[in-house]
Amino acid sequence: MELQHWIYLIIGIIYLVSRALKKSQGQQPSDVPDYKPDRQVNYDSTPPPKPVNQPKALTFEELLREITEAKQPKPPVFEPAQLKPTPAYVDYDDQVGEEEQDLEDVNYNYRKKDRLYADYEEAKRQAFLRPSLEETMNIKDTKVEFGKFKVFEQVQQRNLLEEYTKDFQDPEGFKKAVVMSEILNRKFSY
Repeated sequence: MELQHWIYLIIGIIYLVSRALKKSQGQQPSDVPDYKPDRQVNYDSTPPPKPVNQPKALTFEELLREITEAKQPKPPVFEPAQLKPTPAYVDYDDQVGEEEQDLEDVNYNYRKKDRLYADYEEAKRQAFLRPSLEETMNIKDTKVEFGKFKVFEQVQQRNLLEEYTKDFQDPEGFKKAVVMSEILNRKFSY
């Protein structure tokens, strides 16, 4: 048997011993209902006598009355010292203006109020007065230097895997291949 089975067996034995000790002390478990098959059934029409210590069972109406009374809040007790003076009544309806105010300005002229459109119109007028790019450009003013974009080129990084595969394919690189196989395939690892 495995350890787990032994543990379950020990727990079961402890449970049975504790139940036997409880029964020997005269305590009966509270979760098991009393079952007495010896009791005879009385078929008489007379009701059985009620125990004296039990309280009287409440009717549905009495239970409903108790529940509704518990739900109703108790009326607050007002004392004259606790009352605060009420402020004077102010009618704010007299100060109400026009209820619906239209926020849209229908007669808005953007050309008169926005400076952006005035600047645009001015730039269009001056476009014909200014000289064009062809008229102002001179080839001699252009700087022609070779290699000024070398700064933006990426440096080629070394790829070791490609170098090793080229060495393995080369017959003269046989010595490197043997050394690499010894490094990669260790016989004694730590």
